[in-house]
Amino acid sequence: MVLSPNRKRIVTQPITTFDEFRDAVSAYRLPRVLLAALELDLFTTVGDRSWVIPDLAKELKVSERGLSILCRNLAAVGILQKRGISYKNSRLGATALNADHRAYRGGYLNLIERHWGDWIRLLESVRSGLPIDHDVPDSPDYRRQFTWAMHHRTLEIAPAIAAQVPLARSKTLLDLGGGPGTYAMAFLAKNPTLHATVCDREPALEVAKEIAGTHKARRRLSYLPLDFSKEPIPGMYDVIWYSNVLHIYSPEENQTIFRRALASLTPGGRFIIQDAFLHDREGLYPVEASLFAVSMLLFTEGGNTYSASETAKWLKDAGFVAVKSLPIKKGTEDWEDGILEASALGPHPKTIVRRIQSRKN
Repeated sequence: MVLSPNRKRIVTQPITTFDEFRDAVSAYRLPRVLLAALELDLFTTVGDRSWVIPDLAKELKVSERGLSILCRNLAAVGILQKRGISYKNSRLGATALNADHRAYRGGYLNLIERHWGDWIRLLESVRSGLPIDHDVPDSPDYRRQFTWAMHHRTLEIAPAIAAQVPLARSKTLLDLGGGPGTYAMAFLAKNPTLHATVCDREPALEVAKEIAGTHKARRRLSYLPLDFSKEPIPGMYDVIWYSNVLHIYSPEENQTIFRRALASLTPGGRFIIQDAFLHDREGLYPVEASLFAVSMLLFTEGGNTYSASETAKWLKDAGFVAVKSLPIKKGTEDWEDGILEASALGPHPKTIVRRIQSRKN
């Protein structure tokens, strides 16, 4: 998985005038203010206290002038609260942005901070067609940090999705490329008879095991270390969940993975894909799905975002049947119309008859 920003905040109106172009380009200003606050550990330092600028500047070892302007802008968007000459954290600042709070989203925040510098280097990837730092190996430590970031990203999304994907008749689920296992745990919490397996590389599974250790359903969770882009998938499953993985791979790689997934499904089993699908004929919209393809250019060898229709064709070519979109309530989805479901062929009717007859005998 690769960092997926919140789709719901992207401005989608066309840019047709110079003023609109200027406003779009200038949109970097507030994000840079927010990142500067994170880099200072400002929200952690503020904690649950109220501060006046001279005291806070001394604590952070910054200028009073610079901090005053920074805090004023943070208060203007509600992340800090200003009362007279004092500032304190908003609820968000005191929890998810505060390293001393149990709700801190540090993994994801750290990833966002790094991506600011990565996106500045976009032109390098446009020129070369290669990801930035393509010659730097992916270290286990980075993989663990990234996996924590994905967990922090999906804490609310996964339970909402799990509540809407019917799995009551399924006994086994494979979370393919599942990273921290956040979705697997959400499915287990919703379906008390389900058993799940998280499949990913070993550093990611180390994080998944740590996260699962706090869950009651951990005894129904297993782990499969595997590079499924290069190796067959062992075992048989009623459901394979493929969430935010499609975009990492090229069309050819995904089609190979689809065939491997089909071979690991029980008759009539379901392959469910969640991703940033494009939905219009020209392959431009939603805008967030198009923008997310830029992340794939920056960070993957052959990844992209794909249309729902071309993905459905790959599924059919791989041998899947009954390909359809799975509706999710607006406001709870990870991506707009972002789930496709396909099925493996069920057992032949004659086979069923023979099995029934053999049981009677």
